[in-house]
Amino acid sequence: MRCHEVDYEIIGNSMQMVEVELDPGEVVIAEAGAMNYMEDDISFKSKMGDGSDVDAGFFGKLMGAGKRMLTGESIFMTHFRHEGNSQKRRVCFAAPYPGTVIPLNMADIGGLTCQKDAFLCAAFGTKVSITLNRRIGTGFFGGEGFILQRLEGDGMAFLHAGGTVVKRDLQAGETLRLDTGCLVGFSDGVDYRIEMVKGLRSAFFGGEGLFLATLRGPGSVWMQSLPFSRLADRVIQSASGLGGNKGEGSVLGGLGNLIDGR
Repeated sequence: MRCHEVDYEIIGNSMQMVEVELDPGEVVIAEAGAMNYMEDDISFKSKMGDGSDVDAGFFGKLMGAGKRMLTGESIFMTHFRHEGNSQKRRVCFAAPYPGTVIPLNMADIGGLTCQKDAFLCAAFGTKVSITLNRRIGTGFFGGEGFILQRLEGDGMAFLHAGGTVVKRDLQAGETLRLDTGCLVGFSDGVDYRIEMVKGLRSAFFGGEGLFLATLRGPGSVWMQSLPFSRLADRVIQSASGLGGNKGEGSVLGGLGNLIDGR
């Protein structure tokens, strides 16, 4: 099944959205709750499955919904269809936290494996499924557990990641090591595993954790500068007072806390 051909525009800088343009009859699928706004003539329905397998019966869709539950996502996906006859219409999607929207032409990439909450939306016909980490160490210490999402198709798909996104194209045998939470996704051909940091001092006092993700080419890797888990930890520390106070760089920070009652 060929994917629908949709046009798009990325809006914003640090808190990006993607506006997808639909011709009459075209459909875009998205995670439940990702829609920001839509124009006239666009209708939406919540369905079990991405609709890529037109021959799948009720039980096939039910199995697909069960797999999505394993990733922590909603069992339903929302399908947005242009019901009009002539004029193009637009629907916009945004993720629930600040970051970058990554447009991917799946016809150039083939298959893509990504973290389970990275998928935002895609052209109808894109297959959104799950894949399991076969290595026990990668599953336990990889930051994303045993379950990752997998995208397949030949149309446009859009991921969301925290902070700034960097893409690296790895040659055959070329290796890249990164913090496990900073990995967004990687294309087919990339070998993904988790390796323990060498040296007890570096492991316990280096501040980078005990494990690093190791990816070996050939293929492409997408990385994020600010994983949501890291952002959430800092917010919780700040709210609870466990993270201390940086005083905005002022030597009077402690005195200021006494004055304003903190």
